[in-house]
Amino acid sequence: MKALILAAGEGTRLRPLTLERPKPMLPIGDRPLLEILLCLLARHGVRDVAINLHYKPDVVTAYFGDGSRWGIHLTYSYEESILGTAGAVRRLQPFFDEPFYVLYGDVLTDLDLTALAGFHRARQSLLTAALYRVPRPWECGIVDLDCEGRIRRFVEKPPRDQVFSDLANAGIYVMEPALITHIPPDTFYDFGRDLFPRLLDLGVPMYGYPIGPADYVLDIGSPDKYEQANRDWAKGRVCL
Repeated sequence: MKALILAAGEGTRLRPLTLERPKPMLPIGDRPLLEILLCLLARHGVRDVAINLHYKPDVVTAYFGDGSRWGIHLTYSYEESILGTAGAVRRLQPFFDEPFYVLYGDVLTDLDLTALAGFHRARQSLLTAALYRVPRPWECGIVDLDCEGRIRRFVEKPPRDQVFSDLANAGIYVMEPALITHIPPDTFYDFGRDLFPRLLDLGVPMYGYPIGPADYVLDIGSPDKYEQANRDWAKGRVCL
C-alpha cells in the first residue's frame, strides 16, 4: 500500500513554535512528528509515501530528502494555495493506483495500520476511518455507526445540544482510488465538511474502525495537546 501524510497547514494555533517550521516538524521527544509517522508507515510495509506541502516546505524536504534513509520513497506535492484534506488527495490522483492510507500530519499515533487495512478489505469499503472516543465531542467530527460498522452519519463539530456520539474522526483513513473521482479538482475540499457528507448522500459504503484501548491517538494541534504528547512519549505511552 501507499500513503499520504497531510502536512500543508500553517499551524497557527501552535505559534510561536511554528514560526520557523511547519507543525508536523515539531519534535516529539528527539524526533519530528513527521519522522515518527514515516517510521510507523514503514513498520507496516508502506514504501511509497506522498507528503503535501505549503507552509515552509523546504524544512521538510531538507530533512527527509528522497526518504531513502527511512527505507521509503517520498513524493512531494507542493500546493501554492492550500487545497484542503481531500483536495490534497485529488491533486495526487495519478500517484494512487492501489488502496492507500491517509494520515493527518498533526496526529501522533501508534495505531496498528495493518489491522485497519484488514478491516477495510473485509468490508469491501471504499473509505474506512479510524475512530476514537473523546470527552468533548463537540470539538471534533463525530460519527454514528450501524451495527456492522458502516458510517450512517457524520457531523463536523456539532453544537453541544446536538451531539449524538463520542466517536470522533482520528484523521487516519484507508481509501480506494475509485473514491478520488468524487473529489473536484483544483478546489479546496475537506474530508469532514465536504467529502463525507457527499459520500453519505450518494450511499457510498464507508466504515468506521473504533480503535482499541491499546492504541494511542492524539491531535497535537494546541499547545496543551503538544505538551501532553511529549509527556506521553517520555513515559513510553506511545508504543513505537
